[in-house]
Amino acid sequence: MRFTKMEGLGNDYIYLNGLEQVPEDLPALAVRLSRRRFGVGADGLICIKPGRGGDFTMEMYNADGSRGAMCGNGIRCVGKYVYDRGLTRKTCLTIDTDAGPRGLELHVLGTQVDRVTVDMGAVQVGTPVAVEAAGERFTVILVDAGNPHGVIFCSDPDEIALEQLGPLLENHPALGERRNIELVSCPSRERLKIRVWERGSGITLACGTGACAVFGAALAEKRCGERVEAELPGGILALERRGEHIFMTGPARTVFEGEME
Repeated sequence: MRFTKMEGLGNDYIYLNGLEQVPEDLPALAVRLSRRRFGVGADGLICIKPGRGGDFTMEMYNADGSRGAMCGNGIRCVGKYVYDRGLTRKTCLTIDTDAGPRGLELHVLGTQVDRVTVDMGAVQVGTPVAVEAAGERFTVILVDAGNPHGVIFCSDPDEIALEQLGPLLENHPALGERRNIELVSCPSRERLKIRVWERGSGITLACGTGACAVFGAALAEKRCGERVEAELPGGILALERRGEHIFMTGPARTVFEGEME
């Protein structure tokens, strides 16, 4: 079966065309293919299936085989995948996810999609929780952006040992379910600087839902305005609040294609 490696700000996934045929045991396949030195190498696997009411369905698995409800960088690449391969000529799509339908606006440059704007829906910001990990205390803001996040505001995300603290905070009992963790500073009201620990994948170069979770938390605490640039290690996402919804715009790129036995 053929696969396509794609990335959005360095958040990379292996894409399968499941419109006609779906491989058995996608969680195990995600683990095998995502290994950086012994497989294709990725943050996870995404299978594109027929829509359940929308145009297409995105089924997403993390690198450890756990299933993710939503992926902001991944869904942008879904839009590029289906358009660039002629599976649709529409530039406004609805993609079904485990977190509900999401609307996409495809920005076409020449004959291929260059950027995608995603209606990420409403972000639910919860109550801050004080936790201790590795001898340090943190205030974690619980956010639901289609999947669970924990947002930590700090002076400089680069000064925190995310490699050590990420797995501890992801699984911290005080935070309830396993969470993605975001460290964020606010250099200005128009810019957010973010580092991400993704549950099931570890440190990644970018996280679309994570950026939206941070934006929602920053808005709730009046740390930023209605439009911001989210600076992640892999690049910049443009975020905007329209009514109750957050809209995210960013790039989508095909890395290579291959065939697996």
